[in-house]
Amino acid sequence: MFVRNLIFQSHNLGRQSDLLLTFDKSVVKVGDPSAVVWRVSTFGAEGPYQMKATYTSQLAFTKPQVESGHIIGAATAVDIDLGQQTNLTKAGNVFNLSAPVEGTAGYVKATNLAGLKEDLAIGFKTSGALLPTPVLYFNEVGDGSNVTALFTPRLRAYVTLKHKETEILKGEIHSPLLWEKDLAELAETTTWNLTLDPATGRYTISER
Repeated sequence: MFVRNLIFQSHNLGRQSDLLLTFDKSVVKVGDPSAVVWRVSTFGAEGPYQMKATYTSQLAFTKPQVESGHIIGAATAVDIDLGQQTNLTKAGNVFNLSAPVEGTAGYVKATNLAGLKEDLAIGFKTSGALLPTPVLYFNEVGDGSNVTALFTPRLRAYVTLKHKETEILKGEIHSPLLWEKDLAELAETTTWNLTLDPATGRYTISER
């Protein structure tokens, strides 16, 4: 398991801007996920601003609780490692994700055995957190169907308006992709400078 500490910063950016972080959803083999907004932070036009974000490679499946297009919690969750699988069941009004067992090498898998269509999510679990942070959301997975992912923590950054943390994204973000990294390939702690070219209006993110 590894931890990645990311620091995004600016100084006299020149324009108030919202920096958004979300994960690439193309890592899924079975299922049709929507990306979930991980972090959003506003960087002011003048002075220093900084956003810190910490990722831990401990993966987890959840039965998410959704309200107004945002994931607000989880009915149940289970930590899972690559090469493992779990089942979602329901007894009365109580959901349960089973203890993981061996599955397909390199993949994580969750099967819905709850009797009806149910939502599922993949996330990561930081040290000391009660519930995982959701990063990919699967709407109405059919009974007997599964979601399977070769999960690579490929993080993306955008400057964009309108989006909030934990929001389930309905389609692509309509802003240029500024930055994309596989977190497994980074050092434990990295610092990134957000800048804006006043002549072109183009944002860039570069390592300090």
